Amino acid sequence: MSNLIEVDSLYKGYRSGSQRLEILTNLCLKVGKGEMIAITGASGSGKSTLLHLLGGMDRPDGGSIRILGQEISTLNTLELSRFRNRTIGFVFQSHHLLPEFTALENIMMPLLLRNTNRQEAAVAARMLLADVGLDQRSHHRPGELSGGEQQRVALARALAGTPPLLLADEPTGNLDPKTGQGIGELIRTLHARHSLTSIFVTHNEKLARTCSRIYRLENGALINREPKSTGRESA
Repeated sequence: MSNLIEVDSLYKGYRSGSQRLEILTNLCLKVGKGEMIAITGASGSGKSTLLHLLGGMDRPDGGSIRILGQEISTLNTLELSRFRNRTIGFVFQSHHLLPEFTALENIMMPLLLRNTNRQEAAVAARMLLADVGLDQRSHHRPGELSGGEQQRVALARALAGTPPLLLADEPTGNLDPKTGQGIGELIRTLHARHSLTSIFVTHNEKLARTCSRIYRLENGALINREPKSTGRESA
């Protein structure tokens, strides 16, 4: 299995007053194409920081992140934006849908940003709405949708443009258990249907246990939680 992601000796810290807080220290990770990986850990351990680095929304202080062979830390802002638009779908704990636009229009946005013809973007968005079971809600705005429906739209938007990589930051965190279970099942279905490589930050143990590997982020490094784990992930 070839690797879609290769992270080597990753460092990230932040300054707090006169002190520097080291969040990630010498973190290494390899993710093969088609894998579904869960990252767990205590609040404040750096899980979201890691996901933002993998998604190109923040830059590391040291180390390398290669996605599909591209070292993303060397890209300038415009290059990184284009790479992210075509390669990475991101789902947040809060859906971050644009309230003034319909569900269909929200899904079309990533395609319009890459100058896709509006009619083609609408056709693709309708197919994705059907994929997440909301083809009858295309003209509803976010305020007219339930929390679970909004997250379904966010998932469809993340997959607009057929990115090979899906990153999700607590995708069930704001949902009740029953709705969260439904979203978890949908994510697994979409992962297989769209031949994705997926990485989730989650506190949802049921979702984590459906993944091919589970890691815990602790003291700035990833620890493999699999029964046969030998310790920290190495390059």
